[in-house]
Amino acid sequence: MTRTIFGTDGVRGRANSYPMTAEMALRLGAAAGRYFRRDRSDKHRVVIGKDTRRSGYMLENALTAGLTSTGMNVLLLGPVPTPAVGFLTRSMRADLGIMISASHNPHEDNGIKFFGPEGFKLSDEVEAQIEAILAGEIRLAQPENIGRAKRIDDGLWRYAEYAKTTFPAGLRLDGLKVVVDCANGAAYRVAPEVLWELGAEVIPVGVVPNGLNINDRCGSTHTETAAAAVVAHGADLGICLDGDADRVMIIDETGTVADGDQIMALFAERWAAEGRLKEGTLVATVMSNLGLERHLGARGLRLERTAVGDRYVVEAMRRGGWNLGGEQSGHIVMTDYGTTGDGLLAGLQFLAAMVETGQKASTLSRRFDRVPQMLKNVRYAAGADPMAAAPVKAAIAAAEAQLTGCGRLLIRRSGTEPLIRVMAECEDEALLAEVVDSVVAAVAEAASPRADAPPAR
Repeated sequence: MTRTIFGTDGVRGRANSYPMTAEMALRLGAAAGRYFRRDRSDKHRVVIGKDTRRSGYMLENALTAGLTSTGMNVLLLGPVPTPAVGFLTRSMRADLGIMISASHNPHEDNGIKFFGPEGFKLSDEVEAQIEAILAGEIRLAQPENIGRAKRIDDGLWRYAEYAKTTFPAGLRLDGLKVVVDCANGAAYRVAPEVLWELGAEVIPVGVVPNGLNINDRCGSTHTETAAAAVVAHGADLGICLDGDADRVMIIDETGTVADGDQIMALFAERWAAEGRLKEGTLVATVMSNLGLERHLGARGLRLERTAVGDRYVVEAMRRGGWNLGGEQSGHIVMTDYGTTGDGLLAGLQFLAAMVETGQKASTLSRRFDRVPQMLKNVRYAAGADPMAAAPVKAAIAAAEAQLTGCGRLLIRRSGTEPLIRVMAECEDEALLAEVVDSVVAAVAEAASPRADAPPAR
């Protein structure tokens, strides 16, 4: 079975446009409820969290209607981080967890992410089966079996208490000044509170959500705001989360940003030294820098690459029995602690390294020299297929030939936006720019409607 609605991270799109409409959310909730309802008992439970987007209210209500119509009981968590939904799905013995969020995207976008009963995101196969149910007539519950819905207030704080247990026992953050940028998103309450309760002096940024300012010039995709705060306040560290707090960027005391590759390198080294890194393996995607792979190899460690998407990282980790993985974009997955990327827990592990070693963030966050990498995106119209164009295929073949033996080229479709991502790595920066620009130009030409093309009918 194939998937047409689900992408690399659930269902995503512009709010109030297909597929992010109330009608589709209702049907998705009903289809997922029908898939996960095992029997006719009234014990079936779903937890639903959301970030701070205004459209979250609409989608939350629609999902609740769909789920209860198939006999599922719904527990509404309110604004919570995505990893909290993964944690609470398992801890509260729910059949299903749902997070309403478009992660790092602007407020006008939204998305729906699903978690199975073990707290892990659904596989492609399960998503395809839900789509198959969605495409048909969904069987509804009898009137006496319609589910209930209620709001619960303690879900966020259950997660907060758990987050604190992942920080090494006996250690404190006393004496450390920490900027935490919550992107006006889902972690705006919990992240500053956890850091403060562990002893840090906290400078909060991006903690006044209004439904429209999520990820707006703040958070992990706009680190300049937190970097300026770190320097202005003389902070020891900056922790930059995205809108649903499953990503993190680390900012050292000088205002320099460390991405997910540098964070994973530090954790892999430390865990390997402690005998905790399963089979000496770190799992990352094809987007992770070649410098990371070389750095690990020089220390006898191995990098296992996957397709882009933290879900695919987790699936590889589970298959291989590995316990550390993530993405350059800041998803850090530590299955010893959680089931998905968790920006707050990764930030706590970085702080633990600072406390245990007595070293500054700048020392810990600069693990390897990056191979020059360039990434450019080309937007295309819905339904277009620029990758099928002969000039694009020729440009890619020529670029790959130029990089043979000195770099690599990666072309892929975004799983969350109508974008073609063109990425290359090469020590020769002039050659790097040349090959990327040549492919981008070909893709852009193929993605643009021709002036002499007949009008669409």
